Amino acid sequence: MDEISNLSYEAAYQELEALVARMESGDLPLEESVKLYERGQRLSAHCQALLENAELKIKLVDDV
Repeated sequence: MDEISNLSYEAAYQELEALVARMESGDLPLEESVKLYERGQRLSAHCQALLENAELKIKLVDDV
């Protein structure tokens, strides 16, 4: 696993937003766009996992 797993939700989301903005500019070669897309997918999955973990913790606290 790369360094994505060490990112906080906020840092991962901020990087994801920056990647989307770069890709939307349309000025990137295809190969770089694909690499950014793949990293974006990993960042998105990481953010989703962090959100799910936070939701689980909140549910556990509410059930106590």
